[in-house]
Amino acid sequence: MVSSFYFMKTLLHRRHMLLSEFSGAKIDSLLITSPANWYYMTGFTGESGALVVSRKVSTLITDGRFAAQSRAEVSGVRIVQQKGSLFESVGQFLKDTRFRRVGFDPTQVTVGQLHSLRRAAGPRVRWVPTPGKVESLRMRKDAAELAQMRLAGNLASEVVQSAIKLLKPGIREFEVGAEIEYQMRKRGASGPAFETIVAFGERSALPHARPTAKRLRKNELVVLDLGAILGHYCSDITRTVYVGRAPKRVQTWYPDLVPGGFGGSEGGDRSGKKRRGLRGCRWCGERSPGGLSSRSFLYSQHGPWAWTRSARRSQGGAGAEKALGAGKRNHD
Repeated sequence: MVSSFYFMKTLLHRRHMLLSEFSGAKIDSLLITSPANWYYMTGFTGESGALVVSRKVSTLITDGRFAAQSRAEVSGVRIVQQKGSLFESVGQFLKDTRFRRVGFDPTQVTVGQLHSLRRAAGPRVRWVPTPGKVESLRMRKDAAELAQMRLAGNLASEVVQSAIKLLKPGIREFEVGAEIEYQMRKRGASGPAFETIVAFGERSALPHARPTAKRLRKNELVVLDLGAILGHYCSDITRTVYVGRAPKRVQTWYPDLVPGGFGGSEGGDRSGKKRRGLRGCRWCGERSPGGLSSRSFLYSQHGPWAWTRSARRSQGGAGAEKALGAGKRNHD
């Protein structure tokens, strides 16, 4: 857990880094309306608000529901309680200040919202499209962020292993999906990073299959694709499992993925023969699920997206692992 002092110091540094971009963008303030971005800049976790960053002082505008929460979470930022709608309040605040060139992200402000802002702020405020300024900072992760992403990844790995144990003939897709999300929260996640994917049999060929009432049958492929939000950072992991004794046709897919992510030699070759001496995965240290003669096995792949796409094509939907971390959708 990062100390409060270190976190506040980090937030201040982030705001200073953002301010250094103002001259090049020719703005004197920047309006931030994305919850992930205002959390990255202030630590505020409320559901509604807007942040105005300027050289003199940064201001968080939010409604009365989050007044106490914002005071508890935010330091070094002025808090203004909105009156009326959010964007009318932001516009009025800007009208009362001396800001004249206000940056905004056109990918995050709708036409209707911009109209409200212009009407409330008046003609003296010029709105300057300034996309991606906070996102460009978020792309560079510090040590604390990387550590949090690893924790989120480890949590997802634990959850998927517990879900694999449930894969017995007769269980339904949505039962597995419900258990996955329960296990996430039980381990400390605030929720799933995206809608959990559980797909049995022919449905494993669907890229984004929502869980249904389909029951698992013996000798079927299963795709589990899930992610957890832990400490505002997301993980994403995919596993493909064969339930039953894998036929030779399925066995030949396995070694196509092993060389990309695992060192050593255990697993199987194209003839289906067992091999020994596997080391752990070079990215996460995870070990192979075992030889192909076991009653179930996994495909694991940490490699580039090209491997994942080719794996899906060659396996008819059998997924490969994606080890990704990002800020809260952050899903970064």
